[in-house]
Amino acid sequence: MTEPLLIFDCDGVLVDSEPISISLLIEYCAASGFEISAEDAYRTFLGKPVGDATMHIKANFDVSLPALDTDRFQHDVLARFERDLAPVNGVADALARITFGKTVASSSNLARIRRSLQLTGLEGFFGNHIFSTDMVARGKPHPDVFLHAARQMDALPENAIVIEDSPAGLIAAKAAGMRTIAFAGGSHAVPADLENMLAGHQPDRMIRDMDDLPATVLDLAKARA
Repeated sequence: MTEPLLIFDCDGVLVDSEPISISLLIEYCAASGFEISAEDAYRTFLGKPVGDATMHIKANFDVSLPALDTDRFQHDVLARFERDLAPVNGVADALARITFGKTVASSSNLARIRRSLQLTGLEGFFGNHIFSTDMVARGKPHPDVFLHAARQMDALPENAIVIEDSPAGLIAAKAAGMRTIAFAGGSHAVPADLENMLAGHQPDRMIRDMDDLPATVLDLAKARA
């Protein structure tokens, strides 16, 4: 069996940040006169950079969001993280039980990823093996960040397993030629109708509890052997 490289999304997989980010994004939209429900916000923006959110709203609704300044949003979301951010339930134990190589590849900027992992006590599982879409030309759903992470870790794409909680992330991982585990157990899973959203993208495996991750990774690795 070839040992796989595990590539983790950060928000919603490692840290329980999606409800914080989405609620703030909804507030910013409201401040610009654009109302969007939590369900629509999750469906539209989950797993995508905030800059892509503004472009999507402009293109699809012909609404500009002057209040949604990217730098200000990142400042405000980090302030809320300092107060409210927690790790995804059970993820630290799951990471400790997995002996394969691990890295993070996220749509968030590098400073936000690092601070998120520091606040939740997860940074030690990854060291400097942290990659952001800021490092590549295109964000998710394009495969660039996953391919970049694999290259930096000297791993072939077919030997990588991506753990994701968003349709954009699953699309990106599949485009990179990587196997996928969809995680549908974050606190945002119910309001986002996450399980149904992810199932439509046919991940190789789906889990609802991080306690199942080590066995699922091993099963998927053996299936490739």
